[in-house]
Amino acid sequence: MNILFVMYDQLRFDYLSCAGHPYLHTPNFDRVAAKGVRFTNAYVQSPICGASRMSFYTGRYASSHGAQWNGFPLRVGEHTLGDHLRKAGMDCWLIGKTHMKVDAEGMTRLGLSPDSIIGARQAECGFDVWVRDDGLWGEGPDGFYDEKRSPYNEYLKSRGYAGENPWADFANAGVENGEKASGWMFDNADKPANIREEDSETPWLTTRTIDFIEQAKAPWCAHVSYIKPHWPYIVPAPYHDMYGQNHVPAAIRADVERENAHPVYAAFMANKIAAAFQQDDVRRKVIPAYMGLIKQCDDQLGRLLDYLEETGRMEDTMIVLTSDHGDYLGDHWLGEKDLFHEPSVKIPMIIYDPRSEADATRGTTCDVLVEAIDLAPTFLEAAGGAEAGHILEGRSLTPWLRGETPAWREAVISEYDYSVTPMCASLGVTTRDARLFMVFDGRYKLIHAEGGFRPMLFDLENDPEEFQDLAKADGHEAEIARMYDLLARWGRRMSQRVTRSDADIAAMRGKSARRGILPFLKDGSEVPEELTKAYRGPVLQDHVSPEKGGN
Repeated sequence: MNILFVMYDQLRFDYLSCAGHPYLHTPNFDRVAAKGVRFTNAYVQSPICGASRMSFYTGRYASSHGAQWNGFPLRVGEHTLGDHLRKAGMDCWLIGKTHMKVDAEGMTRLGLSPDSIIGARQAECGFDVWVRDDGLWGEGPDGFYDEKRSPYNEYLKSRGYAGENPWADFANAGVENGEKASGWMFDNADKPANIREEDSETPWLTTRTIDFIEQAKAPWCAHVSYIKPHWPYIVPAPYHDMYGQNHVPAAIRADVERENAHPVYAAFMANKIAAAFQQDDVRRKVIPAYMGLIKQCDDQLGRLLDYLEETGRMEDTMIVLTSDHGDYLGDHWLGEKDLFHEPSVKIPMIIYDPRSEADATRGTTCDVLVEAIDLAPTFLEAAGGAEAGHILEGRSLTPWLRGETPAWREAVISEYDYSVTPMCASLGVTTRDARLFMVFDGRYKLIHAEGGFRPMLFDLENDPEEFQDLAKADGHEAEIARMYDLLARWGRRMSQRVTRSDADIAAMRGKSARRGILPFLKDGSEVPEELTKAYRGPVLQDHVSPEKGGN
């Protein structure tokens, strides 16, 4: 079996028609959901691109792998999805974005050359690369945002788009009065991108994916990672005006959220992106463009699904659709992601398993608490690999795909390190204390902020919109204590003993005794007789050599 692991960037869980969006019709996401299982309570391990993706790719929590923000290198030697799958006999390829930052210092220290097979995989988050393009090819005073060159930009040049950076000049910009209207400006979100639709990012990556599958030798895992619907919020015709202001929902926010707000939450509500999305005219322009980007993603997914069906590959390919985090879009007085309200930390997750064992669950939803790190052990099991629970911190979703009801987790965990953000400085928090933790048990959601702050607490059963921070007042001490106990139990987990499995350790017990090392025995009766048998033979006589020259 093959695995098509498709990730969209910044796709909200509720902006799909199968998830109930009132205006956005996504028949191809729905098509996969009708063939598989849609998990309705899936959460990322960090609501920021880089840290979230490193958790997807390692199957480990952000505090375990350590790459907790964009640009934080994933340390050399960290086990990745590619490592696990190759051990099971499955190739693991990248097509698109990872947000991976190489641990160049660690590679130098260990003498790993980036142009060797091992070095290249270490530098690319464990993947073999079919094509990598992280998007965001902006240019500033210090040069390109990403030091790597863009294969997408080179493609655009080959198609006749002029300039050094057609990503910025055409794919993510419109035209107004004969001048470039950059997609970086929200005022331009309602303009069509100045590019032929078939040349824009999402169709380009879909074509690269089909090119890969055409030549791939099974079994393979292909991580197809789209940059969209991540900003810049601008999309080519005809998608730019498919949706209008009448399709923009009212922001999910309330004045009570700003009253006596938690200091960290208040700091994020005061940042630049939040200030922009607090303006209704920004939302009225951005959200239709965001919806257009999703509609284009859905159409390109349809193109990919049609190809799989036409070539017979649908019958032996697991398909997974998900996102690295959501997008506030003005909800809760915020933009982007970063914090732990549902629009940010909750993600779509749809899995189609072609095996007959999954027939009973086709077209169903599953409401259990799922974490992004659950995909890695799911893929390993699908590849026929040995369980690696001493490394992978997620849990295989295969039982749920088969209609089983295994023992499951009590809560999900997400973490956020905001040490490099302006909010760290504005709050006067030390770099090491600029960390947030979310624990959610399906009803109560507690957010802990290091640095001497009070917690936040929400009851999603009685307040599904997460307006009422119950920790602002007394009366919920028991629930806060219970949630802190869940967080503490997670904090005490075994997470760093990755070189020995439980089975390895069990096999080590008594190994020294079997080798004849028997310390601390009084008379030998403390151990099986077979272990002391060699020490209970006849007394050996001293060997005396005859004197030289004796008679």
